Amino acid sequence: MKRLKALSFLFIILLLVSCSNETELIPISEMHTYDVIQTQVWDTQCVSCHTSGSTFARQSDLVLTTGESYDQLVGRPPNNKAALEDGLELLGTEGLPSLFKSFLWEKLNANDLEHFYSDHPLYGAIMPLGADFLTNGELEFIREWIINGAPKTGQVADVALLDDETRFEALPFELLAEPESGFQFHLGPFEIEPQTDREFFYYEPPVSDEDIYINQIEITMRQGSHHFIFYAFEDAIPSVAIPEPLVIRDLYDENQQPITKNLIPLLYHEFIAGTQWPRMNYHYPEGVALKFDAGKGLDLNAHYANRTDDVMIGEVYGNLHTIPSSEVEHVAEILNLNNQNFTLPAGKVTTINKDYFFNERINIFQLFSHAHEHMTEFKVYHVGGPRDGELIYISYDWEHPPILEFDPPHVLEPGEALRLEATYDNWENRDLKFGLRSSDEMMILFGAYYVD
Repeated sequence: MKRLKALSFLFIILLLVSCSNETELIPISEMHTYDVIQTQVWDTQCVSCHTSGSTFARQSDLVLTTGESYDQLVGRPPNNKAALEDGLELLGTEGLPSLFKSFLWEKLNANDLEHFYSDHPLYGAIMPLGADFLTNGELEFIREWIINGAPKTGQVADVALLDDETRFEALPFELLAEPESGFQFHLGPFEIEPQTDREFFYYEPPVSDEDIYINQIEITMRQGSHHFIFYAFEDAIPSVAIPEPLVIRDLYDENQQPITKNLIPLLYHEFIAGTQWPRMNYHYPEGVALKFDAGKGLDLNAHYANRTDDVMIGEVYGNLHTIPSSEVEHVAEILNLNNQNFTLPAGKVTTINKDYFFNERINIFQLFSHAHEHMTEFKVYHVGGPRDGELIYISYDWEHPPILEFDPPHVLEPGEALRLEATYDNWENRDLKFGLRSSDEMMILFGAYYVD
């Protein structure tokens, strides 16, 4: 009996040692990026549903268990008819273009929740189903992996990103807290009649009698907004063109015809900041701020499109946060590349290219496109130098174009250019040209940069 107990004890010891060797963990800092995603995300939050034989796996045609998940994800069409018809893939390996064509990313990116449910009601639900959204760190880690080609092996994303454990929380429209240092602006509430666009401007007289430096911009809008923009006026604006302050200037009358006198100030606009997202909170890079000259006012531009049969209520809050000039290392410049010279023939798909050259070295840290509903693809390429032909921005979504941030900045040397390439599907029986209404078209690249 003693011998049997001794053998049993030895067997247990050997078993424990064996299990310990088999389960010895590799630090995630030494793991392949995809293995980190597998162990830290799929295994912990997804495989309870997406395992072979489960109802959810059969419904989605997606298994995410170790050894199967990569081949299940990459190079396959989505098992969702609406997503398939929209041209999405489950996950591709083309880098940045694949991010915005990925059904996987659509299903995980909780920060895009309003767009997901408003524009894609047949895509199902944001994942994980019935559980907390992925953390912002997990989302950023996965995003970095995708834009680096979604490789099965190799390290292409910094595991330190996973330290960010904050999560998206859907926020109702609400008053923004006033900035501790800066200025707050408010428009509305105002009405938008059924089946109409309403776009107007509202001039705020000089903001400050001293130069100010803006390093953070917050904007929140009620549902239904097409965009909100802060404009300043060029120094060369004639005094007669400066609008009356604190008065709404609609661009269209009750018959949706343009009001000529309200169009004139637009000729002298300088873009400051804006968004098409319902809520934006953008921070400039550390040490970078936008200088806003003393004595200048702001022209606030709200645009709503009401495609319902009921009156819509619009409202906007905007905060400009400022820092002392002593904290500014680089003064930001606004990028506003606006192609107004194009024609889109009726009933055709048309692609337009235009190059914009720079005569000094610039450091771009933000890019986002702006177009209307006929735009199907908006690309930006680097032209010239060793990075000639490199795709640096892409959007397939005219309503919610991605705001791309570069850290470190994307550098253009003197003589190099940005090439804008936009594709439009003009399904209408009339030619389209540049215009302010949502039924016209635009081809604009906004952004920000600084000069060394």
